[in-house]
Parts: sequence; C-alpha cells; structure tokens
Amino acid sequence: MLYYALVFLVVALIAGALGFGGIAGASVGIAKILFFVFIVLFLISLLTGAFRRRV
Repeated sequence: MLYYALVFLVVALIAGALGFGGIAGASVGIAKILFFVFIVLFLISLLTGAFRRRV
C-alpha cells in the first residue's frame, strides 16, 4: 500500500511539473488517503502483535 502511495505521489509531481493541475491534485489526494490508510493498518498491526506477545 505504501508503494501505491509513493507511485501516486510521483505521478502527482510529474503531472504538476508538466502543468496538469487537475491530475496532480487528484493524485495527491489519492496518495494522502493511501498513506493514512497504510499508517492506520501499520499501527493496528503493531498493537495486535504487541498484545499477542503478552498473552
């Protein structure tokens, strides 16, 4: 998932450099959403892993 967030970020940077503002904005939005979903899933994974070790 983090890979896709980085891919959309690169697409946004390239589109922004070429002057495609709409595509760049949409790509940045998708990259942000994917990044935050990745962070939430990562934190859930850390918490469940820590909980399993204690039991």
